[in-house]
Amino acid sequence: MKLGASDIRELNLLKHYRIIRKWACRNNDLNDADLELLIYLDCIEFFTKKDFEIGVYSYSWDNRRWNRLLKQDWIKVWRHRNRTTQKYNIYKVSFKGKQLISRIYRIMLGEEDINIGRRN
Repeated sequence: MKLGASDIRELNLLKHYRIIRKWACRNNDLNDADLELLIYLDCIEFFTKKDFEIGVYSYSWDNRRWNRLLKQDWIKVWRHRNRTTQKYNIYKVSFKGKQLISRIYRIMLGEEDINIGRRN
């Protein structure tokens, strides 16, 4: 079964997207561009630093974003380079990042609520 634009509209997925995005960023020390970039990278599953740079073209430029996302455990090395057959590292969104993205989807679908009483 293929979903059409009207099907997605009936689900009201984007109705509260801005509020959900702001909540996710505030509670996870991310900015909007970081979160949306993580969602983009999660969709392509495995990526190189070049894929990351291509994804960054759509967002505000932050020279330190790559190192910050690696250091804060939002992205992980999936396969290290070995200088012979694998000339570059391959990365993926970490478990922590995938959990956040899954939670955002569940909230958008109405399966889960945002806990606004305290920081999660």
